[in-house]
Amino acid sequence: MAMPEEAAALIPERATLLVSGFGGVGYPKLVPETLAAGEPRELTVVSGGGVGDEVDRDLVESGDMARRYPFVPNDTAREAINDGRVQFHDRHISRLADEVRFDGIREGMIGETLAVVEAVAVGPDWLVPSTSIGHTPAYVGAADRIIVEVNRAQPVELAQVHDVHVREDPPNRAPIPLSDPLGETDGPAVRFDPDKLAAVVETDRLDDPYEFREPSATDEEIAANLRSFMEAEIERNPLLEDAVNLQFGVGSLGNALMGALADVEFGDRDVAYVGEVVQDGLLDMLDAGDLRGASATSLALSAEGQERFFENVGEYAEDVVLRPADISNAAELIDRFGVVGVNSAVEVDLYGNVNATHIRGTHVVNGIGGGGDFARNCRLGIIAIPSTAVGGDVSRIVPMTPHVDHSEHDASVIVTEHGVADLRGKSPVERAEALTAIADPSFRADLEAYRERAARDGGNTPHDLDTAFNWE
Repeated sequence: MAMPEEAAALIPERATLLVSGFGGVGYPKLVPETLAAGEPRELTVVSGGGVGDEVDRDLVESGDMARRYPFVPNDTAREAINDGRVQFHDRHISRLADEVRFDGIREGMIGETLAVVEAVAVGPDWLVPSTSIGHTPAYVGAADRIIVEVNRAQPVELAQVHDVHVREDPPNRAPIPLSDPLGETDGPAVRFDPDKLAAVVETDRLDDPYEFREPSATDEEIAANLRSFMEAEIERNPLLEDAVNLQFGVGSLGNALMGALADVEFGDRDVAYVGEVVQDGLLDMLDAGDLRGASATSLALSAEGQERFFENVGEYAEDVVLRPADISNAAELIDRFGVVGVNSAVEVDLYGNVNATHIRGTHVVNGIGGGGDFARNCRLGIIAIPSTAVGGDVSRIVPMTPHVDHSEHDASVIVTEHGVADLRGKSPVERAEALTAIADPSFRADLEAYRERAARDGGNTPHDLDTAFNWE
């Protein structure tokens, strides 16, 4: 075992760190913390999703982080990116592993590339990830050298929920060998070239737990509308005749929506979660027998949820499987299993274009994460958002969003606390009418006035470009 200072000393002044972690868990802690306290460096930091403060606070405040791919998990990193102190590049989760392996983002990966990853066990040419798998297999494959933090605070029994399948390189890439969302492929270990292993550091620090706020009245109204829509959809949509495979975005609203669907009468259909993260709401559904099981890449749990999972790993392992993020988010599997995806956003415009990442089109608030993977590839894509922000002063239904993450061709259904806009089969003008109807009542007259002005110039997708971005 090496001391954190010894491992940190292996990282040169200019380097790219490929760090494990997804959904704020499973990330290295001691080595990044030690780097931030040491000599100045110029680092590109690549993760799979949100990680902890040891990476996205300490390395930002120390000035060591120069570039960040592909997620913004906290205020410290957000401010540095929006101020231009850290250069940010956003990517779809499903594509990131290949882009790291095959030079897709190499232009910004400065210096030597080191994988710094967390595990619950390690051998000379293998490791078992901790509370997330994320892109760890791709990172250890692409790195010049590997540093492993073995976390003794997390049970080695987590190996029971890991299933690590690494795809072949194109053009010889075979189909992912899963015919069941909860099936297994290649076991719990991530393999690597033993010559790459540079250091192993021991830690006993738990992840910073995810903090879910209590559902608001608005959350509960959104959840009720989603529940009503799904109850009707189950009865009329042949896609859902035999099985319902669900995905929810990470966060407090997504966690609340899971609870709402626990009350849906699914009949004798198999119901499973096929997505990115296991949240507390999924544990509740599993414990209540409402889910057949869950397939994800991360255990993004609260402190209580993490304790609950760790104490019953063996039982949960019968129903929960974690996969690499390029498998959990693969278009191939999302399509194969007919996933119903429910994600959130910053705003939606009148024609169904979705902004998931930027305030007023300029200031990043997070990252696209896996939302685009599911919005584009699931059989039924749902965006669930409150109708307003900033205490009701700002509408989330807008005439024209200045930043588009999911185009009008990807979102099928929009849900707010005021209702459901089913956009399937509707023309742009019909979509605008449906979305106005679920906006907050205080903004509907202004939206209707905008539509009237836009219609004067005609067109398939009418806009009043002179006022589109000045509308309040």
